[in-house]
Amino acid sequence: MVRRRLPVLLVVLAVLASSAAALADPYPPARGNPADRMLRVPIDDYGHDASKRCRRRPSRGALALVRWLDGHVRGESWGILRCERGSLHAEGRAVDWHLDAAVPADRRAARRLIALLLAADRAGNPHALARRMGVQELIWNCRSWWAGAERMGPYSVCVDRRGRPRRRVNRTLGHIDHVHIGLTRAGARGRTSFWR
Repeated sequence: MVRRRLPVLLVVLAVLASSAAALADPYPPARGNPADRMLRVPIDDYGHDASKRCRRRPSRGALALVRWLDGHVRGESWGILRCERGSLHAEGRAVDWHLDAAVPADRRAARRLIALLLAADRAGNPHALARRMGVQELIWNCRSWWAGAERMGPYSVCVDRRGRPRRRVNRTLGHIDHVHIGLTRAGARGRTSFWR
């Protein structure tokens, strides 16, 4: 009798463990998170500012973000400014950072970067570094995060109307070969807690 109950008990424990893991914070505190050094400064709210028109110059915050990425993350800038209707690039508020999902070292670097941006700080504030930098959107490898979302989800370019993955996705449009980091207007002006 005891032998029959043991496999059932093991299955129940495995289900409970996987349920607990699913409920856990998708981006727990990250070691070395710069946001942890700012715990005494009130955290910035989430923000989302639509693009309205084309600008002639990249924003101060986007240029600062490129400098920060240069010093902390593998990869290189693929640009900031591009007059494209509806894109934050039009206002110079988005950085495309070259990290290719097909290259193992790039894939690891992109995952670490996204996990750091979306990690909770030691005080438990979710997405702490992204909020402090004024990040309103992240897109990479057919996944996207928008300010206030709990986690990365499917990126619309990569799925059909029913949410099924498309068979052929342009690598650049699907952001498979680069990480797109879009800033709020405050982040672009350098007026969020991280840039001050």
